[in-house]
Amino acid sequence: MPVQVLGVDPGLTRCGVGVVTGSPGRAQLVAAGVIRTSPELDLPHRLLQIEAGLEEWLALHTVDAVAVERVFSQHNVTTVIGTAQAAGIAMLVAARHGIPAFQHTPSEVKAAISGSGRADKAQVGAMVARILSLDSPPKPADAADAVALAICHVWRGGAASRLAEAAKASGPRPVTWAQIVKARSAS
Repeated sequence: MPVQVLGVDPGLTRCGVGVVTGSPGRAQLVAAGVIRTSPELDLPHRLLQIEAGLEEWLALHTVDAVAVERVFSQHNVTTVIGTAQAAGIAMLVAARHGIPAFQHTPSEVKAAISGSGRADKAQVGAMVARILSLDSPPKPADAADAVALAICHVWRGGAASRLAEAAKASGPRPVTWAQIVKARSAS
């Protein structure tokens, strides 16, 4: 059954967004773009603009899930903090709407799209264009990255989501020996 996913490539200046519909092995682009904020604004107002932009995207597109890039360590701590804050806003907006939010690492997305977790941006962009039968990848690159996240979730995340739901539906999990030992040592 096809699902529709909003992919979010978090960033403070350019937050990539893309909506894809599909099922494992199939994907179709619905929309792609970026939410821009001015570096001249203070951080709280930039985060408010990202929130407002994501709210607009969710008002325009009914989605089954939101896929957000999991923030990874970068050399520039200021950049990674801003990226993490933008990712948090995306997950908050999803939760506010009752939409499940998932995170995917950059290497997970690259592997899902190109078959290699070490693919560069150009390879990922080319594969996004190929998968979606586009003449070129969505522009700017942040939008293409968001679309790649959405495709990754459509192809990989849906199965993980169904497994998690099945595990919840099957009732409480049996207690493991490690949990017993941990509980005993805590008391």
